[in-house]
Amino acid sequence: MPQYIKVDVSDYIATVVMDRPPVNAQNSQFRTEIMEVFDSFNDRDDVRVAILTGAGKVFCAGADIKERATIIKEPGDYARHNRVAREYANCIRECAIPVIAAVNGAALGAGLGLMAACDIMMASDNAVFGMPEIDVGLAGGAAMLSHLVGKSRGRRIVFTGDRIPAQEMFRLGVIECCVPREALMEEAMKMARNIASKSPLAMRLAKQAYNVCENMPQRDGYRFEQNFTVQLSHTEDAKEAQRAFAEKRKPVFKGR
Repeated sequence: MPQYIKVDVSDYIATVVMDRPPVNAQNSQFRTEIMEVFDSFNDRDDVRVAILTGAGKVFCAGADIKERATIIKEPGDYARHNRVAREYANCIRECAIPVIAAVNGAALGAGLGLMAACDIMMASDNAVFGMPEIDVGLAGGAAMLSHLVGKSRGRRIVFTGDRIPAQEMFRLGVIECCVPREALMEEAMKMARNIASKSPLAMRLAKQAYNVCENMPQRDGYRFEQNFTVQLSHTEDAKEAQRAFAEKRKPVFKGR
C-alpha cells in the first residue's frame, strides 16, 4: 500500500495525489512509489489519462535535503541515488498515457522537474516555480528548463534561485492556465475528460509520437507519425470514430 502517493481512478481518469506533509518533499520511498504508480498505468485498460497534484498548500518542494545526508554513505551511493532521481521523472514522461500536472502551490527544484515531465501543465494563481538548488550549494535544472523557457529566463531561474509566479509562467506560455486554487482541479478534470473521450489506442500513439518527434528533424518526424496513422487506420476504434462522425454521434471506443 503506497505511503505517500494516493491514487483514485474513475471514468478512465486517475487522480494521483502526492501526500507527504508538510511540503511533499521527495525521499527515496516517495520516488519509488511515483515510479510504481505511473509504470502501472502502462498496463491498465481502465486508465486513459492521469492528473498529478499535491496534497495541502504545496505541489512539491523538491528533494528532501535532510535525507541526502543520510543516504550517501558508501562508494556508489551517489550514482545509485542519481539514477533513481533521473528515472522517477522519466516514468511520467514515458508513461503510455497523457499526464496533466495540476500545480496547486509551490513547485520547486525536483518538484518543478515533476511538473515538466507531465504532458499538460496547469496551475493555481498562488503557485510559484523555482530551482533553489543554487541556494544550498548545488546546481540543476538546465536540461529541463531549456525545454520550458527561453535562454535568459532559464538561466535566471537557475543562477538566482528566484521564484516565478504562475501568472508570469502563463504569460510566457509555459503553463496552460492560471486559475484560482479552488477552480484548479475542475479545470484539470475538464481537460482529462476531453482526453479520456478519445480513442485510447490513438492517444497512446500520439503521446509516443510527440516524445519521439521532438528530438527528430521535422521531415523524419512527420514520416514517423505517418506510420502510426497507417497502423491506426486498421483498428476498430478508427472505424468507429469515422462512423460516429458521419452519424453525428459520440463514438464508443473499445481500445481495439
